[in-house]
Amino acid sequence: MTAHTHPRLPQVRAVVVTVSDRSAAGERADLSGPAARDGLVAAGLTDVDVRIVPDGEASVRDALTAAIADGARLILTLGGTGVGPRDRTPEATTALLDLDLPGVADVVRARGLAATPTAALSRGVAGIVGLDAGPGALVVNLPGSPKAVAESFEVLLPLVGHVIDQLGGGDH
Repeated sequence: MTAHTHPRLPQVRAVVVTVSDRSAAGERADLSGPAARDGLVAAGLTDVDVRIVPDGEASVRDALTAAIADGARLILTLGGTGVGPRDRTPEATTALLDLDLPGVADVVRARGLAATPTAALSRGVAGIVGLDAGPGALVVNLPGSPKAVAESFEVLLPLVGHVIDQLGGGDH
């Protein structure tokens, strides 16, 4: 992916949250978080923070809450969207959503399906959080592999600027 592939993103704070028990424990390097950061930087963002948390609803909810408190306007979670016993990222996200954006999750899933049939198992959600604290933030649950992150960015990044603009009161 190159910077000219997508419209330049507005200068907002972004937080990428890798959700992985093994990466959080230091047993496996986080390759997806840095890949997402690099993709966001290539699209024009300069304030991108990568965080790693273990799987589970409480840790993801706490990471999302902290990202909102830190002023993030774009929050991407990577991983924890499958059917494993500790894959609870969608539940943690849904509990915080002020507005659901099912179409965003649908296009991410559809793009994944073009590459692999197992993308149908992703339960990722997308929506707006933090409206009570300000203009809100777009949060999107993405699959956890670097390849899936890159594929997701193909359909997600063209939407991000418009969503951020709309949250700030921009015209349709």
